[in-house]
Parts: sequence; C-alpha cells; structure tokens
Amino acid sequence: MSNDVLKNIWRFVFLFLLQGLIFKRIFLDSSIFYYVNFIIYPLFILLLPFRTPPSLTIFLGFLMGLFLDLFFYDSPGVHASACVFVAFIRPLVLGMYEPKGGYNVTQSPVKKHLGIVWFSSYAATLLAAHLFFYFTVEVFTFVYIKEILLKTILSFIFSMLFILVYMYVFDPEH
Repeated sequence: MSNDVLKNIWRFVFLFLLQGLIFKRIFLDSSIFYYVNFIIYPLFILLLPFRTPPSLTIFLGFLMGLFLDLFFYDSPGVHASACVFVAFIRPLVLGMYEPKGGYNVTQSPVKKHLGIVWFSSYAATLLAAHLFFYFTVEVFTFVYIKEILLKTILSFIFSMLFILVYMYVFDPEH
C-alpha cells in the first residue's frame, strides 16, 4: 500500500473516533452554546488527494457518514447525506479556488502546498456547506431556518477553529 493510502486510512479512523468518542459528547448547555456542535469529520473529505476520483470521494464520504450514523449518532442517513453532498461539491469548490497554474495532482489540498489563506478559504467553504446541509436535513424543514442558521454559524466557528488547530498539531507536515 502506498504511503498516501495508509495516511488516509489513519486519518479516516482517527477523525471517525475523534468525532464519535470525543466531539459528540461535548455539549455546552448554556444559552448560545446550546447551538454549538463540533463537526470535524468532513476534514477527511477535504484532505483527500487531488487525484482521488470523484466517485471514490463520494463513496468514502458515504462510508464516513454512514459509520457515524450507525455507531455513534443513531441518525439514519443524516451524516451520510451531508458527507455525500460535500464530496459531490468538492470538485466544484476546488475549481473555484484553482490557482492559475492549476493543481499538482500528486498533492493533497493542504496549507503546505497552497498556503494557509487558500486552505482556510477552501475548508471554510466546504465546512459551511456541510453544516448548513446537515442541520437542514436534521430538522427537514425550513420552518426552523433561524435555528438552522444559528447552529450553522456557531458550529462553523468552533469546528473551523479545531480544523485549523488540527492542521498544525495532528498533521504538522501539511
């Protein structure tokens, strides 16, 4: 197995367990923090190499979401659908942020290769899309649009902070 495959298997397992065993259990039961959810597992999809075929990205996203739904959240299909959505729009977002010289397909979309500003913009776009889709599917109605937006914004702030910390602490070579 190549080094990239092993690294991505490790990242899949690590983020899956981190989300399910730690971040799922963080619940801040006070006023505004009631709306905060730490959602970090989409980072797996974000960091897949550029050369990963879109169909494989969608399949891996589906597996990540399905495993979270089955083993930790008891939410049939909510995480799986949000992961599939993010994996599906990933090529569009990569196209939006593509540098003039294009991407080096042997690399991954990380700050080491493209800079922290590029990575932050790319990650923020996909994380915001993931969170909005997730919270919308979770309640399955726009009657609660205010709560959906509040959860999306607050969860985005805390989740994005963790993703940036992750890039420096847990994945320093990136």
